[in-house]
Amino acid sequence: MLSEQVSAHIPLAVGNATLSDWLALLKPRVLLLVVYTGVIGLVIAPGHLPPFQSLMAIACITGAAGACGAINMWYDRDIDRLMRRTRNRPIAAGRVSPAGGLWFGIVLAAASVAAMWATVNGPAAAALAFSAFFYIFIYTIWLKRRTPQNIVIGGAAGALPPVIAWAAATGSIGPTALVLFGIIFIWTPPHFWSLALWANEDYRVAGVPMLPVVAGARVTRLNILGYTILMVPFTTLPYFMGAAGPIYLAAALVLGALFLWHAWQVMRDKQDETGVSLTGDQPAKKAFKYSVLYLFVLFGALAVDHWVMHALA
Repeated sequence: MLSEQVSAHIPLAVGNATLSDWLALLKPRVLLLVVYTGVIGLVIAPGHLPPFQSLMAIACITGAAGACGAINMWYDRDIDRLMRRTRNRPIAAGRVSPAGGLWFGIVLAAASVAAMWATVNGPAAAALAFSAFFYIFIYTIWLKRRTPQNIVIGGAAGALPPVIAWAAATGSIGPTALVLFGIIFIWTPPHFWSLALWANEDYRVAGVPMLPVVAGARVTRLNILGYTILMVPFTTLPYFMGAAGPIYLAAALVLGALFLWHAWQVMRDKQDETGVSLTGDQPAKKAFKYSVLYLFVLFGALAVDHWVMHALA
């Protein structure tokens, strides 16, 4: 295999690993969004969690999510070496050994779940453990290399932080927490497939069956638009459930309209007869960047709405 030929020429010792390499194993850019949605879940959950337990809940979510990133880099080191945007990751580039990266992830995940159980509560620890299990075993090991629906099903792991935070604050999982899960779950495919469109060649070379590789660019663009159309009305549910007020509703509608506009631009991107973009997938790149901003602002609007409504109550 090509991956085996490449790996044979890459040192696997920890020779020149730095602190930044170990931090990079946590996938900081992904981690930021994961932790942020967990914080918002904690903010809007009913009841009051003492400051120490709140900090521990967020720290445990951070640790477990980072551990998943490290284990993902350990497992995917062969294909990471084949893709331009991942070949410089610490394990793929040989700065951190596979064994070092794996044990780093295992210890961090176990410590995070144990700390959540010891300092917060059992339901939150169970939800955190399930999230880590799902990301590592269901998404990374089972789905990613087997099906173009990998990111659809696997997206459940990334959608769990608000649920975990809600369980930390309340000791249970309520309907609002499940709606927050649903928002992120439906958001994940158009977000990630926008990336997959312009990283299509990387996935093709690495043999990862992302939707553009398996079904082509046209089908992927149609799916991006379809999921976005589904997502926008779904994001209004917190308002109609009484869990959010008009500030959030206005934000959801405006942000959703902009997301729809980006999805439509991706759909009508200039293409050749096979559906390949003639613009270098510029609309897809813009849609991907907007999708990150979208989730940040949408969940931020939830928090602002919560604070304002409580101040006026």
